[in-house]
Amino acid sequence: MTIYTIGFTKKTAERFFGLLRGSGAVGLVDVRLNNVSQLAGFAKRDDLKYFLRELCGMSYVHRTELAPTQAMLDDYKKQGIGWPAYASRFLELMRHRGVEDAVARDSIDNAVLLCSEDKPHQCHRRLVAEYLAEHWGGVAVEHLV
Repeated sequence: MTIYTIGFTKKTAERFFGLLRGSGAVGLVDVRLNNVSQLAGFAKRDDLKYFLRELCGMSYVHRTELAPTQAMLDDYKKQGIGWPAYASRFLELMRHRGVEDAVARDSIDNAVLLCSEDKPHQCHRRLVAEYLAEHWGGVAVEHLV
């Protein structure tokens, strides 16, 4: 089983969709809390769903149970709580939600987890992928950058 991750910021549409096509993934799982922001450009929910289908032959699903809460995002981005505290709180939230049982393995297998951050090292999509890999076993994680 492979879980891919990708962020859309600092990527052109050509690079973004090229990475997705090249991955061989069959679907994209949007793990953003807000997927309709005007700042998302080509990655806005309805546009993204269309582009994925037409350019990549991929499915699209939005899974908010794999997203942080608004309060957590605000604490991290506006209050500056720092990455270690944010990551710890987010991992605890996933444990509390029991995402390893709530999310079907086949819905994530050979799919790409999408968030906005350019690189995965300080993005919750990496935490989601690693958390599921740890709890499910037999999972490879590949970051598309």
